[in-house]
Amino acid sequence: MHVMPLFAIFTGVRWFDVALCAGLYIARMFFLTAGYHRYFAHRSYRLGRIMQFVMAFGGATLAQKGPLWWAGHHRNHHLYSDTQKDIHSPKRGFWWSHMGWILCDKFKPTPTDKIRDFASYPELVWIDRYYLVPPTLLGAAVFLLWGPSALFIGFFLSTVLLYHGTFAINSLAHVFGSRRFATSDTSRNSVLLALITLGEGWHNNHHHYRSSTNQGFFWWEIDASYYVLRLLSFFGIVKDIRLPPREALLKNRLKDGAFDLGMFEARIAKAAQALERAKAQGGAYYDEKRRELECFITEARSKAQELSRLSQIDKSPAA
Repeated sequence: MHVMPLFAIFTGVRWFDVALCAGLYIARMFFLTAGYHRYFAHRSYRLGRIMQFVMAFGGATLAQKGPLWWAGHHRNHHLYSDTQKDIHSPKRGFWWSHMGWILCDKFKPTPTDKIRDFASYPELVWIDRYYLVPPTLLGAAVFLLWGPSALFIGFFLSTVLLYHGTFAINSLAHVFGSRRFATSDTSRNSVLLALITLGEGWHNNHHHYRSSTNQGFFWWEIDASYYVLRLLSFFGIVKDIRLPPREALLKNRLKDGAFDLGMFEARIAKAAQALERAKAQGGAYYDEKRRELECFITEARSKAQELSRLSQIDKSPAA
């Protein structure tokens, strides 16, 4: 995929090809952010069955596998964010979180157990199984309508740019940016990533209140995907848009850049209680749960210590 745009050396590049590249990038980024992410992964609004299929087909044109595969693994990311079970945590290295995980055979199967609510639709199962059909049809249509240079630049280059635009949320949005809310992970907000991904860069907002349709919680936080969804709601295509309640916008707010360890302490306490229950129950199932909880508590305490150290640095006169 990365080599194909280089063949434009032999065909030449027209301004139309560049415009097509930009158009396909924006349109398909919307299908991924609004469809694969905010609809299939988080169910932050409702769609009719026909529009649901359109969202799934449009998202599949990015060649980032099927909607059930993508959304199922993303739910896993939120469940275990920044722990050993997070499949694309940047703690495992930049290239692993950016691209390595999606190329790994270990994660090739669709995690159906994480996406049972949508796995009951046969048309979605079909797209998920034959996920290369939509991008192949789109590439063929571009070639037949506008020729080889449009294929190499309009289709292939936009696809490569979409890879790196969306993967940057995995690799960079937990490393660079600012934190508004104290969450149990390292998610951050970045206006640059928000512009590149039509709103996905407000990642700390999203991890704080993941079921919200909008990820830019305030008027100055640009969220293009949400604007389009709001427009579609006026025509009845999109329904039941979810917004963060006022109490969610005030809860666990960080002050003056300091780190609030309250979320970590609450999660550790809750896990400790569950650990005691697992020990009391006994048996193979509860032994496994006990090991998982012990691992979580160890990692959570390590994070708390790290954030405590960073908080002290932030408060120092030199900072």
